[in-house]
Parts: sequence; structure tokens; C-alpha cells
Amino acid sequence: MPWQLKNDRQIWLQLAQILTQRIVSGQYAPGVRMPSVRDLAAEAGVNPNTMQRALVYLEERGLVSAQRNTGRYVTQDAQLISDTRHALAQEELTLFCEKMRLLGFTPEETSQLLKSKGESE
Repeated sequence: MPWQLKNDRQIWLQLAQILTQRIVSGQYAPGVRMPSVRDLAAEAGVNPNTMQRALVYLEERGLVSAQRNTGRYVTQDAQLISDTRHALAQEELTLFCEKMRLLGFTPEETSQLLKSKGESE
């Protein structure tokens, strides 16, 4: 996933969201060593201090942990990763349903559209 940062929210929070998505999708597997702050910052095109703030945020949530002198590692807590993944999916579904409602679709119509989309793929 490319780093697509916008000016509508704090950059560190967007970085944390992208890193969280990478963790829950398996791009950063449980227990794997994360790239360094400097490497991630260079890849994202941001100041290392901004990336550091995003990583501290993930540490506070238990998704990564810092090991003295060796870097940060993705949690091995499969339940935490699963719970985070489902919470993110729920947020996306809520936003989607709200947008569909604003377009005038009923819940039944929205459900039917999702069903037909799934069958076409």
C-alpha cells in the first residue's frame, strides 16, 4: 500500500492507520521486525519524528513493541490483530452504509448491491 497522505488529518495518525492496515493484512507478519523509523520515514516522505509518533501510538495499542537495541516488532497476539482487523472493517462498513443511505439506498438495496457485487467477482 502506498503512502497516500492528505492534509485533512494529522500526518502521524494517517501513518499509524497505514501501518495498522499493514499489520492486520499480514504485510507485516506477527513477530516480524519492523523497518527502522528512519527507513519508514524515508519511504513515506515524512520527518522521522512524525513516524516515531505514529509508532509510539501503535506501541500504546499493543500492535508493536520496542526491544532495546534491536528495533520494533509486530505483536504475536493473534487475537489483538484479529480484533483490530474486525474493528477496522466495522468502521469501513459503517461509513459505507452511511454513504449509501445518503444516496437514498435502503439497507435492503445496499445488501442486494453487495450480494450482486460479490457474485460478479
